Amino acid sequence: MRGFIDQMRECGGVIDYEDPVAADYDACRLAHGTDRLLLFHDLEGKRGVMNVTATRNALSQALNIPETDLVRRLSLAEFQGNVVCEGNLPMSAPDLQKIPVMKHFPRDAGKYITAGIVFSRYGATENASIHRMQVLDEKRVAARLVEGRHTYTLHKAAVERGDRLPVAVAIGVHPTVTIASCTRVPKGKELSYAAELLGGEMPVYRCPNGVLVPDAEIVFEGYIGNETTMEGPFVDITGTYDLVREQPVIEFTGMHLKKDFIYHGILPGGNEHKMLMGAPYEPSIYRAVGGVTEVKNVVLTTGGCGYFHAVIQIRKQTQGDGKNAILAALASHTSLKHVVVVDTDINPSDIQDVEFAIATRVRGDKSLLVIPGARGSSLDPCKAEDGTNVKVGIDATMPLGREDEFRRAGWD
Repeated sequence: MRGFIDQMRECGGVIDYEDPVAADYDACRLAHGTDRLLLFHDLEGKRGVMNVTATRNALSQALNIPETDLVRRLSLAEFQGNVVCEGNLPMSAPDLQKIPVMKHFPRDAGKYITAGIVFSRYGATENASIHRMQVLDEKRVAARLVEGRHTYTLHKAAVERGDRLPVAVAIGVHPTVTIASCTRVPKGKELSYAAELLGGEMPVYRCPNGVLVPDAEIVFEGYIGNETTMEGPFVDITGTYDLVREQPVIEFTGMHLKKDFIYHGILPGGNEHKMLMGAPYEPSIYRAVGGVTEVKNVVLTTGGCGYFHAVIQIRKQTQGDGKNAILAALASHTSLKHVVVVDTDINPSDIQDVEFAIATRVRGDKSLLVIPGARGSSLDPCKAEDGTNVKVGIDATMPLGREDEFRRAGWD
């Protein structure tokens, strides 16, 4: 992560805060006011960072991929990078009080680790994913494990056999590792994917409990057993509060801190949160839409919480391509709520350009696709009691054969 901070500093993308900053609320207020990377030199006596990849440009720099080609390149991933174990990671006694964990909003249940990647291993299966973690005491956290996801299923398998799930929580990794951990990859391929994105190879280290972790500023190792507790309330991607649920407890048994470590916090509902939620889905939508028409780009918009709204740019070949693209996108990412399909002359990252397409190329009786009773996202406050929602697609493409009537005037 330190190398990426230096990289962003060279292009003017870092704001340094030398004055003391409180971990409760103050750091979050500052992060909310900018998309630039914030480096705190006195976050309650420690160093901290926020907004590491709060923009598409920052993400493209982290991955060393041109911003305009980001989604296409990621859609070609093979998840075949080489992971090289370089030895054991020494541990000391765990103490969460030694790191500046933040309380983000006044109604939060307490302090939360928001950028911790949970690496787990059970049998021959490995996994890595981000889970929010509510601090309970100096060595225990309550982790939100989404039902059906890999960490949840590994934990369930371990408990059913009378075991505990070995885990390690890494905080402060290179953004490539973060984005790989947020991506739906083939089971156990998160580290291989990160290695591929980093150029083909990545070193890892073995914790005493057998879990492999990449280079990180902070690592906690431990286990998830039978203990549960109520987790929440806490703010999620929409900026509204998620439900309070009974969730598993992680008990830490060891801790590794780099000298002068940098703690990474993600602002809940902030642009970094949205980027990490949305960007990993864009390649899968790109591949799905590419199966029905020629797709050029996919953007999950910031205004749509980086999760619910997609703008899809296609090169239209037949009159039904727009609606086929809508259906393919909705099928590939079930949390999508609204999809807009545009032509190649519309910039999908420019909301004013997209609005122009809607204003001049959409007829309500012909261009809309409304799908009631579809599976929606549990994070959407307006979902029905049974979890369903209404999906809407907008075909904002020009009618074939009439393009000259819709093109904007310009200069060569």
